[in-house]
Amino acid sequence: MTTIATLNACEAAGFVEALRGIYEHSPWIAARAAQARPFASLAALKRALQSVVDAASIDEQLALLRAHPELAGKAAIAGALTAESTSEQASSGLDRCTPHEYAQLHALNADYNGRFGFPFILAVKGPTGQGLSRQAIIATFERRIGNARGDELREALRQVHRIAEIRLNALLGVTPSLGARVMDWCETLGTISDVETNLTCAYMTPAHQRTAACIAGWMREAGMTVHIDAVGNVVGRYAAAQPGANTLATGSHYDTVRDGGKYDGRLGILLPIAVVADLHARDQRLPYDLEVIAFAEEEGVRFRSTFLGSSAITGSFDMGLLSAVDSDGVTLGDALAQAGHDHSDIAGIARDPALLLGFVEVHIEQGPVLLERGLPLGVVSAIAGSSRYIVELRGVASHAGTTPMGMRRDAAAAAAEIVLLVEARCRQGAALVGTVGQLEVPGGSVNVIPGACRLSLDIRAADDAVRLAAVADILAGISTICAARGIGERLVKLLEIDAVPCAPRLMAQLGAAVERAGLPHVDLPSGAGHDAMRMAELTDVAMLFVRCGNGGISHNPLETMTADDADIAGRVFSDFLLDLPQA
Repeated sequence: MTTIATLNACEAAGFVEALRGIYEHSPWIAARAAQARPFASLAALKRALQSVVDAASIDEQLALLRAHPELAGKAAIAGALTAESTSEQASSGLDRCTPHEYAQLHALNADYNGRFGFPFILAVKGPTGQGLSRQAIIATFERRIGNARGDELREALRQVHRIAEIRLNALLGVTPSLGARVMDWCETLGTISDVETNLTCAYMTPAHQRTAACIAGWMREAGMTVHIDAVGNVVGRYAAAQPGANTLATGSHYDTVRDGGKYDGRLGILLPIAVVADLHARDQRLPYDLEVIAFAEEEGVRFRSTFLGSSAITGSFDMGLLSAVDSDGVTLGDALAQAGHDHSDIAGIARDPALLLGFVEVHIEQGPVLLERGLPLGVVSAIAGSSRYIVELRGVASHAGTTPMGMRRDAAAAAAEIVLLVEARCRQGAALVGTVGQLEVPGGSVNVIPGACRLSLDIRAADDAVRLAAVADILAGISTICAARGIGERLVKLLEIDAVPCAPRLMAQLGAAVERAGLPHVDLPSGAGHDAMRMAELTDVAMLFVRCGNGGISHNPLETMTADDADIAGRVFSDFLLDLPQA
């Protein structure tokens, strides 16, 4: 049987031959990677092969892509594929296409090749390695054919690496069982929704309560004691080897945005449960209590107030929110009561910081940085602070045909200039981003110069000084633009949240676990908010990011990740837990 040890020990020619089927008709990849031996792990081998492709010339990369067959193409129909490609296409039923599907794929292959100059490449075994449906393959084909060529070239190469990863697993007899369990759980929860057409799980709805019950059941099966607290947090505790130990907390949220993805928040709950299940199966205890907290609410969809679950844990729950009303006129307090929770117990949820070793959250990145770097994992350095405003602009509405260009007080033109100002200023700072997510011309008409415009500002950075400097420059620039155009302005501040740095000691320990897995330790900021921000009020925090697919998209049904990435994240997290000092 082929193992990492035998690959390390054999001659270079034997190494190349052993990996002959991993990258389609491209033995030069294994030949160059052989020079980097010995490999400490499968992850290190995958990384070395990927690095060879990344460092190759554009002509070599294109030759690699062109070595791959079309999906359900002429070579497949003629039985002329490699054994690996034949198995992969069959796993998704591409050898059983209907005449209509063959026609669709034939037309898509021709259009794609004409647009990009290489065949469409997709790891048809999918995120779990079990195979995508033909409908999913065609939908992905149709979506990606609209990409820019440079973006699609990078995506095609990523798909090549995913195909190689699956083939390496088969060669070495490796099954990402922990990651597959997490993916299966995410799929199960993804079917529990407030609506039939997409995944929406809002606070204290029936779907939310069913989701909590599923999580609680998996926690019990994993060997934890479980309770659901007065705000709906599902809390599983895996007791230490000795009683009276302090506690390390982990977890994330199980509510979703409307029409959301399957992994946001939920990965950070289900992955620790899977790790605990493995520890329990080996009858292994940690030197501290491990508490997995499935926070009931983080997104603010139903009652427009975020972090309800983690604020209760930190003792900062605002009891005034019990009177908040949803779109149906139901108060938050009534929603809790209808679900069987007593709001008078909320104060007792708060944890004693003296008993906590820290809080470590695992989360999908929700962005493209790890994906672009070809890395499955990253250690979060800080969670970005945020400044949010509504900007109201007042010009003069007048006739679009009779008012000369130089005599207009056009509020929408001022808004357009502000959008470009935000973009230009936020390109100047590291880990600084700015977004105008809302832009409205109230009562606008095609033949009337806009007399009013309303837009939002969202400025984020992991460094508060960087963020506040950008905000100051942007607000000053808005005033300058408005003065030059004769536009009145009004600013309404919506939010000001400071950045939350992660604890260096926990970052270092996570990074060391990443390196022990054979991967580089890379730090990166989080631009999104997380429950860890609230938990930082109570204890030291850290975060482990896991790579997103599909361009890093999140809060979207296209949000995706792989069982292999979940698996290595689970093994790194387990190693971190076992190596963590007790104080």
